[in-house]
Amino acid sequence: MKEEKELRVSKIENGTVIDHIPPGKGWAVLRILEIPAQTDAIVSILMNASSGKYEKKDIIKVEKRELTEEEVNKIALAAPNASINIIRNYSVVKKTRVELPDIIEGIIKCSNPACITNSSEPVKPKFRVINKSPATLRCLYCERITREEEILDQF
Repeated sequence: MKEEKELRVSKIENGTVIDHIPPGKGWAVLRILEIPAQTDAIVSILMNASSGKYEKKDIIKVEKRELTEEEVNKIALAAPNASINIIRNYSVVKKTRVELPDIIEGIIKCSNPACITNSSEPVKPKFRVINKSPATLRCLYCERITREEEILDQF
């Protein structure tokens, strides 16, 4: 009889679990969260975990933290199928899927150095989402297409 060994990550009391991150995109999500090296919170990352819905996935658990709307929007750019679970007293109290809005404003920079949003003008970068997965954006000012790789490089 073959003995099965499994490493389990313990439940968190309060915080956030980001699930269904595409495999390998967990690092980008961690960069988005900007967790300081000197944190007292427990942070867990599972990479290439088995998934029933997808073949593999990454998962991130962060204790003592709930995400801001801006962080959720950034995660939608990096992991458009992710789900976010808010945990309180070891129970899921809210579960949402990230959703990439049709217009992205002020979250990332335009990849065109000559775009007005990259000048000294007080103009926030603004993009129309032309593809949600993989994320592909069109700048509303200069029409430059920004692809997923360029987006992830900004985090």
